[in-house]
Amino acid sequence: MKPFRLNKHGKLVFPCSIFVELDFSIISGLDHLQAIIRRDFEGKAPTGTEIAKRAAAGSYTTRYDLLRDIGLNLFWANRFALTMYDKRPTRWRDVPRNREDVFVPLLQPWTDSKVKVASVRDAYGQLKAKWNKTSEDQLFEMLFDVFSNKLYRAQELPAIKATITEALAAPDAMTTTLGKFNPDYRQYSSVEILDASEKQPELEALRRWAMVLHNQHPWDRSRAKLKTFDEMEDDDVVVLFYPKNRDVLDFINHVKSGATPTSQSPKPDPAIAPVKPLLPIVLGDDYPVQPKLEGLAIRKGEVICSNEDVVRNSPPSWSPMGADEITEKTGIERRRYTAEPLENIALEAARAAMKHSGRTPGEIGAVLFCSCTSSRLIPSTATWLSGQLGIMQTHCSADIIAACAGFPYGMAEAVRLMREVERPVLLVMAEKFSDKIGNARPSRMIFGDGAAAMVIAPSEGKRDIEVVQTYASGPFSQVNSIIWPNHDFDNDITVYGPEVKSLVKRYLDQMMGELSELKSIKGGKALIDDIDVIVPHQANKTMIIDIAVPQGIKASDIYFNIAEVGNASAASSPIAMADAVYDKAVTKRSLIFAPGFGAGAVGGYVVMWLDPAVVAPEVTTSLTMRPSPTTAHSSIEDVKEAFGG
Repeated sequence: MKPFRLNKHGKLVFPCSIFVELDFSIISGLDHLQAIIRRDFEGKAPTGTEIAKRAAAGSYTTRYDLLRDIGLNLFWANRFALTMYDKRPTRWRDVPRNREDVFVPLLQPWTDSKVKVASVRDAYGQLKAKWNKTSEDQLFEMLFDVFSNKLYRAQELPAIKATITEALAAPDAMTTTLGKFNPDYRQYSSVEILDASEKQPELEALRRWAMVLHNQHPWDRSRAKLKTFDEMEDDDVVVLFYPKNRDVLDFINHVKSGATPTSQSPKPDPAIAPVKPLLPIVLGDDYPVQPKLEGLAIRKGEVICSNEDVVRNSPPSWSPMGADEITEKTGIERRRYTAEPLENIALEAARAAMKHSGRTPGEIGAVLFCSCTSSRLIPSTATWLSGQLGIMQTHCSADIIAACAGFPYGMAEAVRLMREVERPVLLVMAEKFSDKIGNARPSRMIFGDGAAAMVIAPSEGKRDIEVVQTYASGPFSQVNSIIWPNHDFDNDITVYGPEVKSLVKRYLDQMMGELSELKSIKGGKALIDDIDVIVPHQANKTMIIDIAVPQGIKASDIYFNIAEVGNASAASSPIAMADAVYDKAVTKRSLIFAPGFGAGAVGGYVVMWLDPAVVAPEVTTSLTMRPSPTTAHSSIEDVKEAFGG
């Protein structure tokens, strides 16, 4: 888990975005490590020579552009030190000669470095500041001191460094000596780094970069030089590399022994369509149980993460993207996070839904919990909730993992269970993505935290659920379009956008076809004509409209609250339904179409009636909600105006 923090300025910070820590227990070998390094460090980093050429050619527009390239280069140049080793300056006379867990880098000089460094310095002086000249000059001083005193060619660095025995066997090899070493040389603490603050989000991210890179070379860099081991004297201070932890050392030993396994992913079979269509469940008048929605309660995250917060926490693996660009790409301006455990916010929503419905623990026949971010396995969250709510016994308390289709999956199972138990079912949906996102930018831009709960009970009068449908599977690439944990991304949640878009289009085509064939319940041509409001799971506003409009759906008929809460996956549709009531977008009993699609190529929808009276007041928390540092909190009216709703 990689939780967020609030620093002393009240700003949201993600420590995992700046303090590089890879889980070497899941890295299978050098090829796997190199793939991670290419993605996180090499993919966007220019070499020092390339920076010098760009500077000499006048390719940089502003000082920030040059500063960012220098930062990227220095992260790349320190890619293995940052991820694998701790550095310890040591007098040569005190260096252990025979240990297998002490390493030293063998380096090659950076050719013509003085000429290249001079061209970069001259270019910077001729560029204009992009946002803040004072801050950018300070950052240049910090970064250029490291860049200009870099002695070695970064292209030649191996992941696994030489032991002292191996280094001495290659006397012409070179490493860094520090001259007079000051053990009290200025270093930035982790608190100072997280508390860094700039008005411009991009500069705040860059300041953290500069502080981390400064700490990689905590000595007078102008006095450092390269020496061969034959030239080494007893009082020379060299930089020894120690593995960060046992997992790194085990990885090194496995690679050196040739014992790293080579795993082969199984080849998937081709996807074959069902022999006949899998039809939706239509709950007509003759259906054994007529479900009624008695209570709906929601609990959003209490902490706002604005797009500016996302930008100010940019790690070096991200391409530049401003706050407005995130909104344009996703429709999201803010997402909501919680500091509470996932099950706690689920419990708050469940208690509020039961209270609003007037149901007691002894009346509940089943508890269903839908989530794809629960880390609780034993007991399951559904059984934990049952115990917390004082429910002595249920017919079924079970967790359902259906990602963003959690709501239709949960509703379908609730309807089935009511046929068996003829009692109310408590359906709870909750997600906490904020501590599972890590450094994958698509996930960080999109996902938020939140919970919702519904009490659905047998009715002797009008039913509220008209149709439920669920889907799963598809081409292998779509099944794996969203992955967590993803070993290739340090166990973070990752989203592969083109595959997600393909599965959404495939399912939306199927849904619209089914709704067009189902009988109208209002006397029209088809059920699709009866829909009052479409409340999709809040995946990506831009993507949903781009796919829905060609289907004949008007953007104004789709209700979105994604701009304010992000994508809370299984909980997103019921949270949006409640917001539609709070916002007066739904003011009377209305027919809702609620589709969802997500990880595992799951999908589904519910066609249901929503009466504003069943929606409980929003669950609030005693924690203070942090306002966005640069943008005031928008109302749902602002969201509707922004997206034409």
